[in-house]
Amino acid sequence: MSDASRRIRRLDARDPDFLPTLDALLAFEGSADARIDAAVTEILGAVRTTGDPAVIEYTRRFDRLDVKSMAELELPKSELKAALDSLTVEQREALRIAADRVRIYHERQRAESWDYVEADGTRLGQKITPLDRVGLYVPGGRASYPSSVLMNAVPAKVAGVGELIMVVPTPNGEKNPLVLAAAAITGVDRVFTIGGAQAVAALAYGTQTLPQVDKIVGPGNAYVAEAKRRVFGTVGIDMVAGPSEVLVISDGSGHADWVAMDLFAQAEHDELAQPILLCTDSAFLDAVESSIERLLPTMPRRETIAASLANRGALIHVASLEQACAIANRIAPEHLELSLDEPEPWIDRIRHAGAIFVGHWAVEALGDYCAGPNHVLPTMRSARFSSPLGVYDFQKRTSIIQISEAGAQTLGRIASTLAHGEGLQAHARSAELRLHK
Repeated sequence: MSDASRRIRRLDARDPDFLPTLDALLAFEGSADARIDAAVTEILGAVRTTGDPAVIEYTRRFDRLDVKSMAELELPKSELKAALDSLTVEQREALRIAADRVRIYHERQRAESWDYVEADGTRLGQKITPLDRVGLYVPGGRASYPSSVLMNAVPAKVAGVGELIMVVPTPNGEKNPLVLAAAAITGVDRVFTIGGAQAVAALAYGTQTLPQVDKIVGPGNAYVAEAKRRVFGTVGIDMVAGPSEVLVISDGSGHADWVAMDLFAQAEHDELAQPILLCTDSAFLDAVESSIERLLPTMPRRETIAASLANRGALIHVASLEQACAIANRIAPEHLELSLDEPEPWIDRIRHAGAIFVGHWAVEALGDYCAGPNHVLPTMRSARFSSPLGVYDFQKRTSIIQISEAGAQTLGRIASTLAHGEGLQAHARSAELRLHK
């Protein structure tokens, strides 16, 4: 076998030291290094202090754009439409169909306000309100993802967000027509050609031209991720995402080439991406390893794939599908493929995963683009406690409490007792004043 294919580790879940080995493989330090930390600190401070001039200066420096005003960095809607019109019919239809599928799926997530009235006339409820303004960060340059526009903008619009502002860097003035077309299709309200930590700062703090948003969503590089982490609290954020992950559970019934390519599909994102296969059949693991050896040289991003397989990938022999599911729940992967002939009985065994792809035909790549569910998913084991991006991330909930006079008599006595127990006499007194003598 080639050196590249030998580098993906083979593990056996029955070995006594398997779990410590697995945990070491899963470990990932997501904090920024000192250089990134210092740069982000400087940029956030400058933008917060001076606004537009700082954003313009950083855009001139990092994206090599000769601009003098923020107005030059905002794209008119006519340019978005022109980008859409410039696409081939096939590209345009693919974007439209994908956007429609994402919209139809997310419309089912929209929450509605509710209330109920108790016997004494007290009304309690929850008011659902969309966010007023959201900022969408979209990578530019080499990493241009129109699918990110769809997955972030569509649920925001379904939720009823008042204004959606997209920022996308255009290094050397290079604009990606698919990204701009996706903005047109999804109804993005304003687009600024800025990126990096300076774009995050502009969205979080507001400038003379770009208004402050309530929440920032969308992927970015290490500087963007650190900036989002820093501004959380001033604004909301979707998440601080780590490298992409896929975990495939196989019983050996699938096609080895399919599984190898599914591992490649995540590995090509990043050298730190994590592709893992759990399989009950050691012969099938051999077949997948052979497929990796044969297919890897044909991949344009083979160096990145090979590094990902070597750094964080694994082919793991498990004793049973029960053991595979237990390991999967420990890993809590971003993407989980049940590559099984009869996958349905095993769905309920999976408690922690960002998205579950069921059966041999449910390739994860379809979820990235057009299946319908969101591709913004929890990483770094955060699927144990968090969920895919959805309409609910663009809505907020407000409690409604309308107490009747009769209700105040009952609740006032309860509140008074508890408040005195906590030593908060003013709380108690404010409830007692409403009690009938």
